[in-house]
Amino acid sequence: MNFIEALKQAWRINNSLVCVGLDPEPSKFPAHLRGRPDAIYEFCTAIVDATADLVCCYKPQIAHFAARRAEDALERLIAHIHEKHPGVPVILDAKRGDIGSTAQHYANEAFERYGADAVTLNPYLGRDSVQPFLDRADKGVILLCHTSNPGAADLQELIVRGADGSELPLYQHVAMNIARDWNANGNCALVVGATWPEQLAQVRALVGDMPILVPGVGAQGGDAEAVVRNGSTRSGDGLIISSSRAILYAGSGEDFAAAARKASLTMREEINRHLHARP
Repeated sequence: MNFIEALKQAWRINNSLVCVGLDPEPSKFPAHLRGRPDAIYEFCTAIVDATADLVCCYKPQIAHFAARRAEDALERLIAHIHEKHPGVPVILDAKRGDIGSTAQHYANEAFERYGADAVTLNPYLGRDSVQPFLDRADKGVILLCHTSNPGAADLQELIVRGADGSELPLYQHVAMNIARDWNANGNCALVVGATWPEQLAQVRALVGDMPILVPGVGAQGGDAEAVVRNGSTRSGDGLIISSSRAILYAGSGEDFAAAARKASLTMREEINRHLHARP
C-alpha cells in the first residue's frame, strides 16, 4: 500500500483528518520523564500509543530530534508506529531541498534510514531537486506551497509570470505546476498553513482532490472551521490537519498521554462537526 492509499484508509477507518506533529521539547516534558536517557522516545511513543486510533498520520519534525542527537530515537519511533499501528502513515517533516546526488541521499535518508512513508520538501530549487522523491511512487512527496508563518507572504505571494504568460502569486504557480506536471505518480501533496484560509481555498480550487497538509491549527492560531470550509474536498476529506503543541503538551503530569488523547479526540470531533455542517 502506498502513502496516499494508506492516508485515505486512515481517513476512513479512524474517521479523522487529524495529524499529530511529534515535536519533542524535553523542557516541556512531565517531571517524571525529565533527565531520563531515553525520554524523547518514551514521551513520543506514549503519545502515539494513546492517540493512534484518532489520527490519520503522525508528523515527526526531524530538527527536534537531530538537535538533541536523538536520531536513533526517531528511527525507533517510526519503526514503533509501523509495528504497533501499521494503518497510520508517518510523514517526516524535514523540508529538504537540494540537487543531484544530494537530493538522492536525502531521499534515502527519509525512506531507507528513517522508514518514513512521506516527507516534506522545499520545491523552490525546481523539479530536478525533488525528482528522486517523485520517482518513489510508493512514498508521499509533500511540497511547501504557502507556509503558516507570518513571513510566508514575503516571497510566496510575489506576483510572477509563468511559462504560459499568466501572472499569479508564486504559490499558485507552485500549486499548478505540481498538480499538472510533477504528480505523474499521484504521490504529491501540498503544504498550506491554516493561518492563510483564503490562500487555502485558492490552492484547493487549483489542485482538485490532491491532499493538503495544513499546519498551524491551535498554538499558531489557525481556525479549524476555516480550514474545513476552505480546504476540504467534496467527499469530506483531502486534508491532513496538523497540531503539535496543543496535543503534545495538553497535560503536564504522569497522565500526559491521556491528556493528549483527550485533546486529539476534541480536535477530531471539532473537525468532523464542521465537516458535517458544510452545505
